[in-house]
Amino acid sequence: MSAADSKLAYKRILLKLSGEALMGEQDFGIDPAVVERVSAEIAEVVASGVEVGIVIGGGNIFRGVSLAGAGMERATADHMGMLATVINALSVADGLEKAGLTVRVMSALPIHQVCEDYVRRRAIRHLEKGRVVIFAAGTGNPFFTTDSAATLRGIEINADLVMKATKVDGVYTADPVKNSDARRYSRLTFDEVLDKKLGVMDLTAIVLCRDNNMPLKVFDMNKHGALMRVMQGEDEGTLVERGE
Repeated sequence: MSAADSKLAYKRILLKLSGEALMGEQDFGIDPAVVERVSAEIAEVVASGVEVGIVIGGGNIFRGVSLAGAGMERATADHMGMLATVINALSVADGLEKAGLTVRVMSALPIHQVCEDYVRRRAIRHLEKGRVVIFAAGTGNPFFTTDSAATLRGIEINADLVMKATKVDGVYTADPVKNSDARRYSRLTFDEVLDKKLGVMDLTAIVLCRDNNMPLKVFDMNKHGALMRVMQGEDEGTLVERGE
């Protein structure tokens, strides 16, 4: 283990990014400046010795659940949403490669012309070689969110931590935008998240984490250096873990 590795609180992580985060100040699509900034933050932690897997949502392009609510058949809408995540995965892969990283995009839906099929052992091998792996197309199944896909992939690759990037620096007792007295939780248990209905992730994702003892960190990716501070074990964001 290198000197850099010895300072790390985590060696392998699964980072969940929302599609909306890629929009920046736009109303739709992908802001190249956001991709560049996020890529630089990820490149910094990879250089320190962290192995990084990524799952990206597709809400900046298409949300299957929204169109299903408007009358489209749910499975069809969800498959369209999965394809949106592939577009985002390719965009972030391009940004990471420009930042000097080696990247593999692995899709739960076969799209051989643009990305690899997801194979668990191959993904782990990529990570061991220092490549960033972006997991696209969710779980490959309708009715599951990309939050659930992130949790599932984190468990499958034996990650030390699943990280959920949000617009605020953790989980609060109330909406910090509307309530100045809102207090950030430094730590929570999964049962507390469920009992308090804190909405950190969807129910399936939280239960998957709890039942597989996979810790979850909720943090603000827009906060410069936050990702690295988490890797160094600092009090950044909110850590959700199984209680004693």
